[in-house]
Amino acid sequence: MARTRNKYRAKKTVVDGITFDSIKESKRYTELKLLERGGVIQRLELQPRYDVVINGHKVCWYQADFRYFDIERGALVVEDVKAMPKTAKGQKAFKGTPAWRMYRLKKKLV
Repeated sequence: MARTRNKYRAKKTVVDGITFDSIKESKRYTELKLLERGGVIQRLELQPRYDVVINGHKVCWYQADFRYFDIERGALVVEDVKAMPKTAKGQKAFKGTPAWRMYRLKKKLV
């Protein structure tokens, strides 16, 4: 059976015995672990899952990459690691999408 390639060509990576979907996600995990050891964040969780409920009915679920408590802001942070498209054409298509707005919001918060 032929191996299927990740549609974004991300390379799976293993850190601390945990398999991550991309190198970028594993690097972010390493950063968050350092922040947790330094006392900047606490309660780091991987792959938290949320049910999406509309009018009392579960319609789907969302799974983020990380969830942690930011001590400085006093807020629970849910984070999804996304890469910016590398080509100008890809970036142009990406701009204006809900994912782009979320990307910009995260950039402002970090």
